Amino acid sequence: MLILLADAFQADLPKRLEAFGQVTQDAGRVGEAEIIIVRSKTKVGKDMIDAAPKLKFVIRGGVGVDTIDVPYAESKGIAVVNTPEASSVAVAELAFAMMAAMPANLVAADVSMKQGKWLKKDLERTELMGKTLGLIGIGRIARELAVRAKAFGMRVVAYDKYVEKSDAAEMMSLDRVYAESDYISIHTPLTDETRGMINAAAIAKMKPGVRIINTCRGPVVVEADVAAALGSGRLAGFATDVYDKEPPEGSPLASAPNALLTPHIGASTAENLERLGDCIVDRVKAYAAKK
Repeated sequence: MLILLADAFQADLPKRLEAFGQVTQDAGRVGEAEIIIVRSKTKVGKDMIDAAPKLKFVIRGGVGVDTIDVPYAESKGIAVVNTPEASSVAVAELAFAMMAAMPANLVAADVSMKQGKWLKKDLERTELMGKTLGLIGIGRIARELAVRAKAFGMRVVAYDKYVEKSDAAEMMSLDRVYAESDYISIHTPLTDETRGMINAAAIAKMKPGVRIINTCRGPVVVEADVAAALGSGRLAGFATDVYDKEPPEGSPLASAPNALLTPHIGASTAENLERLGDCIVDRVKAYAAKK
């Protein structure tokens, strides 16, 4: 069988997969592929699926499958899986780094120093200890973030439509999370229900001066509403690794005050790429064993 690696992975992954079939990174051979392996860049939609008549298995290296037309794939008898266990630590560490950077004014301090300014009296800091972190979603990444937040003396609360109790956080309604949190970190899949959920109406329910972190999916946030809230001071900060459109050309966040932006690097650690490789090999091995 032909295995198509459609995105960039660790350099040794093709060699590791050769035990199960021929491996290619040539997208022009999609029509021959029985397995397609992607990350976030390649979208596996109807056109790609129709161009791959031999396709039986799609692996998404990472969290979520919103870049794949799962219903259409399944209608064609194509199985779709992801590797959510691989990326949890990497993304949680980025979310925590963002949360710590905002109240410490690290970005403004670094930029001003390089501009020859000495803003010792201008840049005030606040501490994480004693503050409340609200998690929207309590999956693997959120639970890893909760561990780190508690280590810094934070109270952790959470809302998840599908979870009533969790050892990681005090579960409560979404409105209570909005009202009680000093920081809100978003960890939801992108669905019709969650698309645009962080909007002007939601922000109005939040504690004034809250800071928001988004490392899940860009379209969960209405960027224009967040930028307006940053401009008015309703939000004290917004840190994001994901965007409505990537790269985020023309995004209002680029010019908004107190916005910390990174180029979708949450899963881009050397350790995570190793874990991704292990997970992908395990899934291909299991698929091959059933043939």
